[in-house]
Amino acid sequence: MELGKQIRKYRNELSLSQDELAERVYVSRQTITNWENDKSYPDVHSLVLLSEVFGSSIDKLIKGDVEIMKEEISKEDRQKFARIGKLYNILFSLMIISPIPLIHFLKFAGMIIWLLVVAVTINVACMVEKQKKMFNIRTYKEILAFMEGKRLDEIARAREEGKRPYQQAALALGFGVLALAIELLFMIILK
Repeated sequence: MELGKQIRKYRNELSLSQDELAERVYVSRQTITNWENDKSYPDVHSLVLLSEVFGSSIDKLIKGDVEIMKEEISKEDRQKFARIGKLYNILFSLMIISPIPLIHFLKFAGMIIWLLVVAVTINVACMVEKQKKMFNIRTYKEILAFMEGKRLDEIARAREEGKRPYQQAALALGFGVLALAIELLFMIILK
């Protein structure tokens, strides 16, 4: 919210006219009008007086309802994250399923095609990780909350952050096993 809207909101909640508020903060009615229309901004002294009149902290007056603002997540961001996630799932599935048929039927050309699929998949995976880092989401529960447009409370977030080191170790182990399996398949196919 903008400061002008906040001033108007608090003034209306207290059923004060612009003249009455102007008297309480020692400015003219025109100054209040300018503040509410974002034509000018209160100085520090006026902000202190406004916060006292409204019974609010200066921080809340300036920033608006902080909790609501923190929980708002752009629908566009969620949709972009969902699109990138779906693309990654498709490419990862293709990367897992395609090497044997490609190499069996197309030999060396099939291996080149498969390596291109792997490169594109890795690029999309990096995009997904960049998005996750930008929105500070790592665990499955955090991703689900993000996709619903919510944020986890502090306790739940602390629990999820405690899981992260174990998840990273499991992920590294899983990729190691996957790489070993792919290498064994290549060895069997190329014999």
